[in-house]
Amino acid sequence: MLANLFGKKGKALLGVDISSTSVKVLELSRSDAGYRVEAYASEALPNNAIMEQNIHNDEEVGEAVKRALIKSRSGAKRAALAVAGSAVITKTIQMNANLSESEMDLQIRAEADQYIPYPLEEVSLDWEVQNTGVDETEAVAQVLLAACRSDTVERRKDAVEYSGLEAVVVDIEAYCTERAFELIRDHLDGDANEAVAIIDIGATMTTLSVLHNGVSIYTREQLFGGRQLIDDIMRRYSLSEQEAAAARDGDGLPGDYEDELLEPFRNAVVQQISRSLQFFFSSSQFNEVDCLVLAGGTATLAGLVDKVQEDMGLPTVVANPFRDMSVSSKVNVKLLSNDAPSLLVACGLAMRGFN
Repeated sequence: MLANLFGKKGKALLGVDISSTSVKVLELSRSDAGYRVEAYASEALPNNAIMEQNIHNDEEVGEAVKRALIKSRSGAKRAALAVAGSAVITKTIQMNANLSESEMDLQIRAEADQYIPYPLEEVSLDWEVQNTGVDETEAVAQVLLAACRSDTVERRKDAVEYSGLEAVVVDIEAYCTERAFELIRDHLDGDANEAVAIIDIGATMTTLSVLHNGVSIYTREQLFGGRQLIDDIMRRYSLSEQEAAAARDGDGLPGDYEDELLEPFRNAVVQQISRSLQFFFSSSQFNEVDCLVLAGGTATLAGLVDKVQEDMGLPTVVANPFRDMSVSSKVNVKLLSNDAPSLLVACGLAMRGFN
């Protein structure tokens, strides 16, 4: 069975974001007044259930999805999920725009081995026409081809379907972030948001996404995340993982914490952002971005947004896609607010039914 890496328009979907440390489920509705949060819950994953963004323990991940769905009290039956950009090969190819959809599909699949370095029987493949232009001789369609190892896709689908949901869309995390950007675009200072860098700092992975006029033009993943600070706290103060996570912002820790651990970690974050941006500048025609958006579970770390803004010399905000949304009474507003910066992918998935 081929994955639907782009999906079709349809009814509201439950966004299911499976990260290295947790499962998040989010349901949105949409009206003339805008989006509304109908359901949300998260469930922690055991250590090593996900390793290097791949599922290593199917049962534990499936159980976590099931618990999160129950906690959310969502009545949704259809789900959208995502795979990391590093797991997907994408290629833009030119095709005759006069071909029918079925003719394009046949031609793409016949020629796919030119673009994909794996046996075709081992990959899930999808494509989408991006735009159509006309050159001097013929109509030309720009077609985005996406391919991912079938095992990566199927294990995520199995985890979602274990809870009784039907996995109807498999998306790519970078495109989810791009879709969710419309929810935070108006929060940025003035009109200086032509080129925006979104830095999603998760537990073990930091992803830089650069958007130009709202369209994703660059993505880079880097092994670095908030887990590093948690591990440092555990070692230095002999705390459990849960205790270290709860004390991350300094509550109850000795007075040397900020100087010895917190400030060095904030410096490391700035270094990672600077390094990632330099990679972007060196591989594109850009030499600057207009502003930074911090996302992911580490974005709310005490003093981080101010540190990044000061050292990088750029307007910097923490992502909150729910700032302008109404929220159902069955949603834990405090939990949603605390988790908001880490929910761009889940938002982008939940929005699939409306785009």
